[in-house]
Amino acid sequence: MEHFVVSARKYRPQTFKDVVGQQAITNTLLNAIENNHLAQALLFTGPRGVGKTTCARILAKMINSDGNTSEDEDFAFNIFELDAASNNSVDDIRSLTDQVRIPPQVGKYKVYIIDEVHMLSQAAFNAFLKTLEEPPKHCIFILATTEKHKIIPTILSRCQIFDFKRITVKDAKEYLKYIAEEQGINAEDDALHIIAQKADGAMRDALSIFDRVVSFSGKNLTRQAVTENLNVLDYETYFESTDLILENKIPELLVQFNTILSKGFDGHHYIAGLASHFRDLMVCKNQSTIDLLEVGEETQQKYVEQCLKTSNAFLMKGIELANDCDLKYKTSKNQRLLVELTLMQLASITYDGEKKNSKHFIIPPAYFEAKGITPVPVSKPETVQKEQVAQAEQPQEMETVIEEEPVATAVKPAVIPKISIDRAKSATSGLSLKSIKEKKEHQIRQMDVIIDEEELPREPVNQEELTEAWNAYALSMDKKGEKIMASILQMAEPKLVGTAIQLEYSNQTNKIELERAQYPLLSYLRRTLKNYDLYLEITVNEEVAKKYAFTPQEKYEKLKEKNPNIELLKKTFGLDV
Repeated sequence: MEHFVVSARKYRPQTFKDVVGQQAITNTLLNAIENNHLAQALLFTGPRGVGKTTCARILAKMINSDGNTSEDEDFAFNIFELDAASNNSVDDIRSLTDQVRIPPQVGKYKVYIIDEVHMLSQAAFNAFLKTLEEPPKHCIFILATTEKHKIIPTILSRCQIFDFKRITVKDAKEYLKYIAEEQGINAEDDALHIIAQKADGAMRDALSIFDRVVSFSGKNLTRQAVTENLNVLDYETYFESTDLILENKIPELLVQFNTILSKGFDGHHYIAGLASHFRDLMVCKNQSTIDLLEVGEETQQKYVEQCLKTSNAFLMKGIELANDCDLKYKTSKNQRLLVELTLMQLASITYDGEKKNSKHFIIPPAYFEAKGITPVPVSKPETVQKEQVAQAEQPQEMETVIEEEPVATAVKPAVIPKISIDRAKSATSGLSLKSIKEKKEHQIRQMDVIIDEEELPREPVNQEELTEAWNAYALSMDKKGEKIMASILQMAEPKLVGTAIQLEYSNQTNKIELERAQYPLLSYLRRTLKNYDLYLEITVNEEVAKKYAFTPQEKYEKLKEKNPNIELLKKTFGLDV
């Protein structure tokens, strides 16, 4: 059996041109070598599997090559690789500094590559400082680490730092395509994209996954084989889920989720992938952001087609719901139910049925236009009889028209005044004190009436007729059981001045109560006296208010004025007020 070499080792770059996705760093190192401007202490930092150690080896080989050596020469005697994870003590660093003093036997430089340098102890770092700051001319240190923040600042200040970036999905896919061609493997574009995405920016991980999938599927690498072997949900699953959501097919959506779970996939992974799918659909909405979609050309076309079926509002709400489920998943005791509820909410976003919490109480004209319905025009009656006016002005039957939207409505052949009423900012319970207060304030606002009709009666009224109608209304209030209002009406005598009915009360409370109840009162007076110009003028006379006794002492003084013998009675029996 022939020995198998993994792709990560077999296809390790031998020159800077072969390094994937690090062009800025490789060009900088090449220019530094050509111009003899290379620092003696270099720090390569970045994620795993992006080429730090590979670039260090290529650099060590290039600076020792004088043009006369063969390409296969690796200068093994001049390159020293140390693993700081296992050689992290002060003694290891002292041994290293002793070796640094000896010049190379072959080549020009001795290169020390210290991998995972952040694993050195604090004492080892301090022992390494002097040698790193002033190394011999023939020595170059290349430090590599994935966690730069763990290196002490005094080490960082002595090094020239190169930050390696994560390898993009596009670069990783192109390199995998090159390797597949080298090995004679027929690989689908989407399959390589999935491998590149699964690698998460690490080329070494991408090559390892590639070897595993090739071992599973052989010379024909398909998207289905990759998703099955890597245990990932492919794009088709999310395309199907989105179609079911847009069509409001909740039962089919729940059955699909159950199938996904039966295949061994995690609900958390599914809902997170669905949120990413919505994000990719939103990216496709704009031509300038479509490059952010890291998928194959065939799959990209599917995204573009599906994004046309969705609206921005739907995608934003979908991302919000899916992300909220993602955050709650780990703390939920019934995780499956959480995902199923989220799917039902997603499928209800575009539901056109009855909505219980609808904010639109009036059908807009656009609805009728879309249905091809022409609103029926309503004409105003030409003549209005006085009896009809009187009937329309009944407090119990008077209609108000709140003009919010132009909708077709039936109008009675009677005068309907326009009343401007402010909308309530929030719904209030009909049993609360707040609702009672708002109802009274609403009746007060209803008095702001714009009367456009000239046919309303305005017959002359005298004081006697007003007093008779006033007392009759107060008597009717008493019979209805509204004793307080009847008492307030009888506490002040109405005086007619022109069309103003003037009333003078002794305190502000009576004025407020009468103002709240003035709507039915004025309606009765106008209808009875046949004059619709009548209105109320209510004032408070503080001097009159002082005449009323409110405290026990004031009441006692009033009684004493009427009967002085009360004072004798108080002194005789030693009474107190």
